[in-house]
Amino acid sequence: MKDRLIELLSAAVNQLREQGILDIDHIPPLKVERSRDPSHGDLASNIALVLARSANMSPLDLAHRIVDSMPGVDWLEKTEIAGPGFINFFLKSGPVSSIINQILEQGDTFGCNESGRGTRVLIEFVSANPTGPLHIGHGRGAAYGASLSSLLQANGYSVHNEYYVNDSGRQMDILAVSVWLRYLELAGVQLPFPASGYQGDYVWDIGATLHRENGDAFRHPAESVTADLPTDGPGDDGELYIDALISRCRSLLGEEHYRLVHQQGLTEVTANIARDLHEFGVQYDEWFAESSLMENHSIQGVINQLLESGNIEERDGALWFKSSTYGDEKDRVVQRHNGLHTYFASDIAYHINKLERGYDRLINIWGADHHGYIARVKAAMTALGAKPDQLEVMLVQFACLYEGGEQVRMSTRSGHFVTLRELRQNAGNDATRFFYVMRRPDQHLDFDIDLAKSRSNKNPVYYIQYAHARVSSVFRELKERGLHWNMEQGLNNLECLAEEQEQELIRVMCNYAELIANAGSRHEPHQITYYLRELAQALHSCYNAHQFIVDDERLRNARLCLIRAAQQIIRNGLRIIGVSAPDAMHRD
Repeated sequence: MKDRLIELLSAAVNQLREQGILDIDHIPPLKVERSRDPSHGDLASNIALVLARSANMSPLDLAHRIVDSMPGVDWLEKTEIAGPGFINFFLKSGPVSSIINQILEQGDTFGCNESGRGTRVLIEFVSANPTGPLHIGHGRGAAYGASLSSLLQANGYSVHNEYYVNDSGRQMDILAVSVWLRYLELAGVQLPFPASGYQGDYVWDIGATLHRENGDAFRHPAESVTADLPTDGPGDDGELYIDALISRCRSLLGEEHYRLVHQQGLTEVTANIARDLHEFGVQYDEWFAESSLMENHSIQGVINQLLESGNIEERDGALWFKSSTYGDEKDRVVQRHNGLHTYFASDIAYHINKLERGYDRLINIWGADHHGYIARVKAAMTALGAKPDQLEVMLVQFACLYEGGEQVRMSTRSGHFVTLRELRQNAGNDATRFFYVMRRPDQHLDFDIDLAKSRSNKNPVYYIQYAHARVSSVFRELKERGLHWNMEQGLNNLECLAEEQEQELIRVMCNYAELIANAGSRHEPHQITYYLRELAQALHSCYNAHQFIVDDERLRNARLCLIRAAQQIIRNGLRIIGVSAPDAMHRD
């Protein structure tokens, strides 16, 4: 309907130009928006306000001229000019209620469009280092990434979900040595545990598996482990001690055994992460290993290209990418003086790899603390001849957890944090997914566990699911009474839906397809949560005000069409954000 109104406005504006009344060279894109207040019509346009200055006319005079020049159509009830020059459109009930027929006919695909057809998108999200369980911060990125993926698919894009596994580098070495120290304790070797090691219970579990499967094969006396290590000691958070401990571990175990310990930690943590995400309803098309970039020499390959193009220079034995040349705040190291590549070097190779796989758009979902990485990655893409605007980075703020009115304090390294699994088990998958996406990702989120667990109208996800379940209860009652729903008769008598609550419900349903397109273009799945709350409110109001199973067959079947269509939209919207649509629920 919006497109048809834009066509009418375009015809009116062009007619005024041909008549010489509107003397402008360029017509900006015409916009028609849904009216927030039904008393202001169904749709509205501010075109008169936009063109008034260039036309040297008052917005009010121009609005009247535009309305007078619009072709007549039989689906407009009336057109009004309000305020300083807004044009409000009131649609006849027939065209509006026809949305019910569209919804019931299209079912699960209603609201989808083909705006992104032919565009391949790779979304990389979560990608937490496999050094421990996912915590509630990772969960927010997971929920947002999965919802954005579904939303883009609803807009016709071909989407590939990817998890980048940082299975190389110093943090994985710290995990390996942490596992080995716990293994040694189980083997009867008592050693002080470094403050900079990973201290969660999961490290004990991995160490126990290692001991159970290998016995004392990796056991070494305490004195051989700690002899001549730096004196800053295990109580110091500095890097000197833990790096020396890693070196000692590799030396004592030998490369083969060290790799086995390293792989044990990587395998178990990664499997744990994959299980959590799967149970959370988050699916990946690929788990891409950082180590593969080393094995196929991709990292060295991009460094060589940057060297050949003069974008890398040597300083004090290290190789520096001159990223400041491309807008970054300073240059960045890609290879340390010891010959080891940095994480940044891996990131460069990984993003070039994505483009080489033929993706048109890259979307990275990173924690807000990675803000500084955006400029350097785009700088490297530019230096290597890629288009930096192909990469979009969405930053996700951390989630603060509240229970009993108090904030839950957490520390990842010390092991004192709430895991995603614990949150899901406590609040449930549906509430967790919904609460995570009901705010813009770049806004701070306060997650109230008590609210998420409540079965009341104050809980937004419960309120929406309950609306869906209420419709199912109506159809169960219909069957119990020995009646059936005649959809064809209902669709032929939609003019019976004349009550205020029925018209409001239809008005809200008309907004869904537009919402999906808008939310998709803005990468904002949280818009769906707000919309579904509005739709649920309209449905609850209709349910509370009217009987659906009435004696008048025409009215009964029309109302059943109405609420079944509303239920379908709720189901479609919840599916995009990864929330179930139950047919029965209980209240507190």
